[in-house]
Amino acid sequence: MALDYSQYDGILVARRDKILTITLNSPETLNAFTGPMHTSMSRIWDEVNDDPDVHVVVLTGAGRAFSAGGNVIAMQKKIDDPAAWEAGMPEARRIVFRMLECDKPIIARVNGHAVGLGATIALLCDIIIAADHAKIGDPHVNAGLVAGDGGALIWPQLIGFARAKEYLFTGDLMTAAEAERIGLINHVVPADQLDEKVYELARRLAGGAMRSIRWTKQAINIPLRQLAHSMMDLSLSLETQSNLTKDHQEAVSAFAEKRRPNFSGR
Repeated sequence: MALDYSQYDGILVARRDKILTITLNSPETLNAFTGPMHTSMSRIWDEVNDDPDVHVVVLTGAGRAFSAGGNVIAMQKKIDDPAAWEAGMPEARRIVFRMLECDKPIIARVNGHAVGLGATIALLCDIIIAADHAKIGDPHVNAGLVAGDGGALIWPQLIGFARAKEYLFTGDLMTAAEAERIGLINHVVPADQLDEKVYELARRLAGGAMRSIRWTKQAINIPLRQLAHSMMDLSLSLETQSNLTKDHQEAVSAFAEKRRPNFSGR
């Protein structure tokens, strides 16, 4: 009997043969993370990992974007009520660990911009395929925040420390073509060929020697999991501290007032 994924709010889950497609589902906000979406992403991977009817996962976003990342409007609430921020930290930690621990292959179908936490979620996938109009970046610092919810973990492992520092210090977005060129993602294709490319690979993997594929992923991810254990607690703690800085408040106020932030370094 197929497992029921209908209890997960903020996402859509569809199954076809042995391929499970998880869609971040808040297209009106470019799939910026809502509370329910964040909770669902922190919990679904255990069930996916144990589901015998799932061989491969495709992770994507509804509408024009993969995910815009954090919800800037909701950030003011977390400044005013730090407990609301802290309540989400165990979930943030679980998202990273559970994605790395899930031994089913996960393909990111990057159908549009992947920004901040959205970029982290995409880059934690095993294979990343993007449409040619998509851009990818982690602008935590431009919101006065530490890139602590996974960006500081995964970016250096994919493109090296020098490039990762430049992109994480500036918050600049890059094109999908540039992301492919420097090895941040696997493939970039015209938007009208995205599904063909993603699901052709998903079907190939789903029809492969699944135990061998899963165990190979386990072996490859050992260093990433060890690294996550060594740094995620501190990374999230530093991001939590940055939630209370004057620069973060300035960034949120500037967004609400539709102006450029004037950072003081405090």
